[in-house]
Amino acid sequence: MRAISGLWRWRANPLCRATDLAEAWLAAAALLLVVVAAPVAGVLVGGAAQDALQRSVRAQHQTRHTVTATVVRTYRPSPLEADPETSSGRDLRTRVSADWTAPDGTAHRGTVPADLRDPQRGDRFTLWTDRQGRPVTRPLDSATASTHAVLAGVGAALLAGAVVEAGRRLVLWRMVRRRYARWDQAWNRAGPDWGRTDAGS
Repeated sequence: MRAISGLWRWRANPLCRATDLAEAWLAAAALLLVVVAAPVAGVLVGGAAQDALQRSVRAQHQTRHTVTATVVRTYRPSPLEADPETSSGRDLRTRVSADWTAPDGTAHRGTVPADLRDPQRGDRFTLWTDRQGRPVTRPLDSATASTHAVLAGVGAALLAGAVVEAGRRLVLWRMVRRRYARWDQAWNRAGPDWGRTDAGS
């Protein structure tokens, strides 16, 4: 709004300089870009992210399956044995040795995290595996994918707005520097005659 009011204020002002109008038009153009381009960028990025994530959701649900595993023995590794990239404090408390049958019919045994509060031998729990029975993480669900897509769209809109504002500030900084340079040149020309009675001023 300041850009529009600035243009209105300067439109018929005899003190208006070309640089004042240029700065006001620059602010108005930046405002228009933020209002139009930022939402468009957000919608485009969010839509692309939504399509890609939903394809990933469908692919994961087609290739990952739940099987019923049976606890063979409990397993409490030390923190030094845990993989820091995949393990959490809860995993350390609930990892067990278990047997399960893969979707392709093959039998498997391994150490896996179990969603059991106090696992005991013979307890059953649900385990996500691929078709060959290798343990995998739970597939991404549609709602989580949509949330990620919305966040991506919002981030893209904010980034677009920040880029426009950064561009406006850069152009404004260059305009102000040029104005100061012209003032310096004018002062240098007037300097030798400044204050002289016969300088024609």
